[in-house]
Amino acid sequence: MSPFSAASHATAFLLWEFPGFLPGSHETGIHISRPDTMGIPRRRGVIGHRGQFFEDEITTLNGLYITSRARTWLDCARKMDIDEITVVADHLLRIPRPEFENRTAPYCTPGELEEMLDRHWGTPGIRKARLALEQACVGADSAPETRLRLALGRAGLPIPEVNVRTELSPGVVRQPDLGYRLWRVAVEYEGEGHSQREQIVRDIQREEDFARAGWTLIRVSKRHMSTDATTAVRKIRRALEEHGWTPK
Repeated sequence: MSPFSAASHATAFLLWEFPGFLPGSHETGIHISRPDTMGIPRRRGVIGHRGQFFEDEITTLNGLYITSRARTWLDCARKMDIDEITVVADHLLRIPRPEFENRTAPYCTPGELEEMLDRHWGTPGIRKARLALEQACVGADSAPETRLRLALGRAGLPIPEVNVRTELSPGVVRQPDLGYRLWRVAVEYEGEGHSQREQIVRDIQREEDFARAGWTLIRVSKRHMSTDATTAVRKIRRALEEHGWTPK
């Protein structure tokens, strides 16, 4: 590796620990990119690429030259579907929580991702990446949250607010993963950590807080997310209708 040879594509995707599904990302071979003024890297175990690189599109990670997060997002878009590109975009745009993470700023801003697309307007996957950026949002904490939000939109349900602090009653504030304040419906995606004893107690308290305020809390897990989150969408639709929402 050198300033003229950087880890890229699927290799950078894994090193940056991006969420989302990138086909072929776990196949053997190291992806290396060079400027288009140089020859493609040809070496056993190396998958070579060439392209146009601006100065800020190559950075370092633990001393290793690597394409930036924004450039990696664009490079991988050609092999991903639009929802999965959006999952990565949400990850990059997410505002971190300093109490849990060693950073205070998002990895990228919407303007930075837009600029990346403008720089490389003719690259394969650019149209999918633009569509993904249009439906990306600031606030999603996980890939399942993003996938569920997108499934709700496709199903014709209102677009929920994402991780918005909501005062349920004086002194009681909750921050649901997805929320519909107009209809008092909240949605929480519960991963594996919610099976721990301490978390179960907190989850019960949270559900009681919503119930006392006249809200319905919908709890969604992995088993509700198959076939475009059909089961989760059905549960949320029913709760919205019970609280007065009607399809247009």
